[in-house]
Amino acid sequence: MKKLLSLVIVLVVALSLVGTGTAETAAPLKVALCMSGAVNDQGWNQTAYEGALKACEKYGFELSYTENLSTADIASAFADYAASGYDVVIGHGYEFGDPALEVAENYPDVKFICTESNAAATNVASYVMACEQTAYVEGIIAASMTVSGKVGAIGPIQGDSLVKIINGFEDGALSVNPDLVVETAWTNSFVDSQLALEAATAMIEDGVDVIKHCANACGNGAISAAVAAGIWCQGDSYDQSSLAPDNILDSALYNLDVVLDIALGSVADGTFQGEVYNLGMADNAVAVLLSDNLPADVAAVAQEAIDAIISGDLVVVRDYVVRN
Repeated sequence: MKKLLSLVIVLVVALSLVGTGTAETAAPLKVALCMSGAVNDQGWNQTAYEGALKACEKYGFELSYTENLSTADIASAFADYAASGYDVVIGHGYEFGDPALEVAENYPDVKFICTESNAAATNVASYVMACEQTAYVEGIIAASMTVSGKVGAIGPIQGDSLVKIINGFEDGALSVNPDLVVETAWTNSFVDSQLALEAATAMIEDGVDVIKHCANACGNGAISAAVAAGIWCQGDSYDQSSLAPDNILDSALYNLDVVLDIALGSVADGTFQGEVYNLGMADNAVAVLLSDNLPADVAAVAQEAIDAIISGDLVVVRDYVVRN
């Protein structure tokens, strides 16, 4: 009887160990992040990488990434990840939307997530941030700080997600002073900082004394030009105060940790839906980090605008039409 009881106990323990081992060795979901620039650009791409890493750690996913993708290479990068057994592929930027729709048709079991895109299908979801809200506040700040009456905004390529920022900046600036001159320039590059430096230098020579950019790593050249000329500048995507501690007025923050937590959370809990989601200041998806360089009165005006946007009392119009 004792031998029989011992045998039963051994079998129970063995089965429990098999069950435990199976649970512990279950493969985590594999997530791939595709970006147009470098993960250490202190801007648009770095905030996405850090946000994806944080979300993947939270949900127990495995993260891989590809940086510095040209538009022509996006579809093949998506297909490579999908064919390699990745469960989720993220494209960071409006330019990833169409390739996601194209590739997703061939990989129905793979979920595609895009930022700043209007792409949606059964297995494609997009998350659009109200970056025009932060730009509007930055326009208010720039208009409040200029002495010359001329401010500038530099963008990379004229996609919807960038045009809405430049227009939001202009609307915010003109809300303070309708007679203000707002100069704009497009570099046609996300990564060539020399192009933004040249554009900013031309603006400075024309009397611009506050420059805002939304040109990813390329825009760091605009900040360099502002520092060299001793004028004010405004950061984008990330806290860029370290690039110009004495010249920075603020940084527009795109909180991809919040956005990608929501997106990957829907994968984790099985609620993923192929839709376009809009997130703004009220969702903490975007914010404006005010610098200590701002005078108290200007900081107060900026904060008042931020509070009004969050409450819904101030609605910033999203405009995709290129004006200049």
